[in-house]
Amino acid sequence: MRCPYCGADNTQVKETRPSEDGAAIRRRRSCNVCGGRFTTFERVVLRELMVLKRSGKREPFDREKLERSVSIAARKRNIGEDALSQMVSGIQRQLESSGDNEVSADLIGGMVMEALRSIDDVAFVRFASVYRNFSTAKDFEAFVAELAETVSARQANSSGKPDPD
Repeated sequence: MRCPYCGADNTQVKETRPSEDGAAIRRRRSCNVCGGRFTTFERVVLRELMVLKRSGKREPFDREKLERSVSIAARKRNIGEDALSQMVSGIQRQLESSGDNEVSADLIGGMVMEALRSIDDVAFVRFASVYRNFSTAKDFEAFVAELAETVSARQANSSGKPDPD
């Protein structure tokens, strides 16, 4: 493993243990050249996924990019990092086990929205605002109204009343 500080190839593993969700191995490393210490994570990758963007461009699936976008949506919310990491791991496992080597960005965005919706409504709306490219306050209003209708229908169904649709 190359040192992120000096670029030397001569690093040593000091400690190894599983991550909290058990989906990765956490390794503490030390550089033998500059003495810098850093952490790496080792994860199982079932297959190399390519993401088909809306523009038609293809790029490799980037777990860190997905983690960053979810983290931004959940910023200043009472959601633990472990919950977000488990959510991203679950989405990645679903994508890898789907059998397709190429997945659309829309599919990934939909999976993230579905997962965030079950965790936190505010993070869900924040993510949706970027994913659906809201450009005006009316876009937010329409989305929140749609969300409120869905929540009302779900609550009506759970109380034993028939669904109005």
